[in-house]
Amino acid sequence: MELAGSLRMPVDADLAVAGVVLVGGSGPTDRDNGTYFPPIQQHLAEAGFAVLSYDKRGVGQSSGDWRAATMDDLAADAGAALGFLRARPEARPQAVGLFGHSEGGWVALRASAGRGDLPWVVTSSCPGVSPAEQERYALGNHLKGLHGEGHPEVRGTLDLYDQLAEAGRRNADFSTAQQLVDDAGAPPGLAYYWGDVDERLWSFLKRKQDHDPTPDLLRLRCPHLALFGGADPTVPVADSIRVFASAACHSARLQRAALTVEVFPGGDHRRRAADSAALVPGYLDKVSQWLADRVGPSTGGSG
Repeated sequence: MELAGSLRMPVDADLAVAGVVLVGGSGPTDRDNGTYFPPIQQHLAEAGFAVLSYDKRGVGQSSGDWRAATMDDLAADAGAALGFLRARPEARPQAVGLFGHSEGGWVALRASAGRGDLPWVVTSSCPGVSPAEQERYALGNHLKGLHGEGHPEVRGTLDLYDQLAEAGRRNADFSTAQQLVDDAGAPPGLAYYWGDVDERLWSFLKRKQDHDPTPDLLRLRCPHLALFGGADPTVPVADSIRVFASAACHSARLQRAALTVEVFPGGDHRRRAADSAALVPGYLDKVSQWLADRVGPSTGGSG
């Protein structure tokens, strides 16, 4: 299998630089993660960092199939991208880390867990809860937007979602899951979750739905920056922060693996301001400064 991606270098870098590998979110995400990664790449490159992003397996120019992948497979892909950037002569190998968005945060945590050679890991809108809990939260917010708080359709559709989750835990096949949807009259609001699900995607969802990020959080050996939007309708931010903080306070967590949490009020899942494509003020500066404080964008060292 081969991964394809893009590497952006600082324009005027004449010394070895620190580097960032961007790991995309759920679904068929390419190296740009829609429109989210390009402004991050540009800002970090201007701040003196090398930035690598890649097409998820089976997307763009990368081979394979993400729907057939496990969390370990996706983490291995992130690790391969990390190794590629660390091997570049323009990069300082010990100053290259991972930035994972949404599902990519789980991937970055898995790829970072237990490694003592990483300077840091950044997660962006990464849920601290399981995929099943996060999807239910997002679906609930979508349904409330459609029908209003307390509408019977909200409860009925969430009950159907719970039935699907339980079917996944029983390893029910796709036809059985689809029958549950059909028997419930295929409520329109469920399309937010179920609209694109086919047999291969159902197998992927079943495989990952109860993923628990806590074991990876406990095994971190590097500082962790967790970024959230205060108005994220997709991720239960407060619950996620509690999980991250609990792991950081655990006796198994190394002292070096300090946790920094930044919540940007008014920011959505991609840290955009309300009704705007623009990122919330201060977001990119906060990220680049946090990274520079730990590794420096460029010092000329090779360690």
